[in-house]
This record gives sequence, C-alpha cells and structure tokens, in this order.
Amino acid sequence: MRRADKRERIIHLLTVGDITGVADLAEETGGVITILLQLQFDPASLVHWRAMEAVGLIAQRRPQAIARVIPRLLWSLNEDSASFGWGAAALLGEIGRCNYALVADIIEMLHQFLEDDFSREGMLWGLGRLSQTQPQMVQAAAPRIQACLADANPQVRAYAAWCLGILHYAPAAAPLAKLTGDGAAVVLYDNGSLATTTVGQIAREALQKLPRSEHDGSI
Repeated sequence: MRRADKRERIIHLLTVGDITGVADLAEETGGVITILLQLQFDPASLVHWRAMEAVGLIAQRRPQAIARVIPRLLWSLNEDSASFGWGAAALLGEIGRCNYALVADIIEMLHQFLEDDFSREGMLWGLGRLSQTQPQMVQAAAPRIQACLADANPQVRAYAAWCLGILHYAPAAAPLAKLTGDGAAVVLYDNGSLATTTVGQIAREALQKLPRSEHDGSI
C-alpha cells in the first residue's frame, strides 16, 4: 500500500471511530505508528484524539514498537527540540493508560512536566487518562495537579479539575467549588467523543466524584 493511501485509510478509520481497525492495520503493514504521530498536531480535530487512542491500543498489542518511540516523545517535550510537545505529553499518558509498564520508569518525569508551560496542558490530559487505569501512580502528583486549578489557561484548569475528579482527590474540594461558576469554554476528549463544555461544568462533575463530606454545601 502506498504511503499516501495508507494515510488516507488511517484517517478514514479514525474518522468513523474504528480504532481497532487502525491497530489491525499496524499489525499488517509498517509505517502506521509514524503516521499516527504525524496526526498529533491539531487538538481541535477529532482525528488527533482518536489517533492518540490508536497509539494506546497498539501499545497493548505491540509494546516493543511503542517503546521505540518513547524517547522521541520525551525529546519533543524538551523546548530545545523546537517541536510541538502538547501531543507528546498527552500521548505518554495514553500509552501508560493502556500499558503502564512502558512508562513505569519515567512516571516521576511525567509528573514534573506539569511544572512546564510547554507541556502542562497535554500532560494533565495524559495524567487524567492514566488515572483511569492506574490512579495509584498519579496520586503523588495530585498536589501539583490541584495547583493547576488556578492557571490562567482555562483548558489547563479544566483538565486539572477532570483529573482530580478521576483521582477522587478530596483536598481539592474547596478550589474545585470556586471553579463551578467558571464559564470559560473548553473541549474535552473522553469516551471516544470530543465535547465542548465549560471549566465550571467539569469542576461540578469532578466535585460529584469526591467523598460527599468534602463538598456538601460547597456549591
């Protein structure tokens, strides 16, 4: 299959939501992972997010192939790389969500990426995804994630709130309650869909996941 045809086929599969079909294609022919990585530059596109999910599924099926690209992802998070690190940060979390062994040795490094403006937004989404399957591995970063609730970037505030809800992080109840009236528009990809919502809505949903005693009467 010509590279252009392969790329067109992958984009079609992602558009219709056939993540498994993309992973199947990766087992049949080479170059699929490279194409998926090249689709990580437009967070406004549904294809971008589904490509990320496809990389995660391939991490389950072909861990050695994904292990080879992790150094490249880490390098792209270095500001000196002159590349766009957003997708790389999110991808590392998605890879860990699907095959934690691939990121086990760099988990503290992932937490530290929250300190960098360059990678914070993507890393929050990635840690939120990782928290869905490995919450115990993200708990140590919860105070750093909570600090992101005060970030000037609404997308950062939203991802931080979303992640803290997944972690059921009770100490975040008060700052989450303060965000419930935040009407800034944001997007969130989860459960196969890219939805437009608000920081406040995500904060309210996160609060509902906390122990009741921590937020009763706060909203």
